[in-house]
Amino acid sequence: MASRIDGTLYREVTGPTGAPLMVFVHPNPMDNAAWMYQLAHLSTWYRCVAVDLPGYGRSPRARPGVTLFDLAEACWDVAEAEGDDPVVLVGCSVGANVVLHMQHLSPERTAAVVVSGAGYATEKPHLQRHVDAYRRDGINYRNAYALQDFSPAFRATPLAEWMARLWTERNDAADVPSILAMFEALIQGDPPWFAAVQTPVLILTGSEDAAHERAFALRDVLPNAELVTLVGAGHACQLEQPWEFDRHLLDFLDRRVGLPNIAG
Repeated sequence: MASRIDGTLYREVTGPTGAPLMVFVHPNPMDNAAWMYQLAHLSTWYRCVAVDLPGYGRSPRARPGVTLFDLAEACWDVAEAEGDDPVVLVGCSVGANVVLHMQHLSPERTAAVVVSGAGYATEKPHLQRHVDAYRRDGINYRNAYALQDFSPAFRATPLAEWMARLWTERNDAADVPSILAMFEALIQGDPPWFAAVQTPVLILTGSEDAAHERAFALRDVLPNAELVTLVGAGHACQLEQPWEFDRHLLDFLDRRVGLPNIAG
């Protein structure tokens, strides 16, 4: 079990037993429901496992000093409980960092990596505003933060408001110290070993995402990466444009590693 996390991460699982695994790691300030469309669709081919990170959803708390490697180990613990075949790793924002750390820990178990809401920066002072807001407002900051993950156009829709309520209605299960501990790990910046990741990586970036320009820097650092822009989408592009997100993901996997046989 990963150190500095008080137990096994909660997860939702869909898809046939014995199918190849696809593990999903959500962005701040959401939980595993950030992948609601992908779990419904991609379970056609994969056994889909979506975790809750500490502090959000139903997972145990993280202790001070938690690292991205701790989070990666905790996610591998969940994956290994489902099977031991190579895994497709999918992450958004902090989840993108976690799945890249997962790949670093077990490259032989990683079939491919798909990230969104992601970028490369050796320093991340832009995250301090979220830390300050959580310290000021506590978990009540979650609603405004959730809406920030969307493009301005989508943010104004009833669906976006419904999604933000979905997460804030779970605030009683949230833990601000765990959230802050994860931010302390993330704010330190991206490691230089990203340049050694040889696994195929797909970067999906929304044109309206504040991290959009940094996504190109990530592509340039990763030696085996492709990048696709989802025009009009924001940070959580898998929720705004799931049809585009899934189409590009499936095309990438079909070309790079091959899709599983549905009948199998």
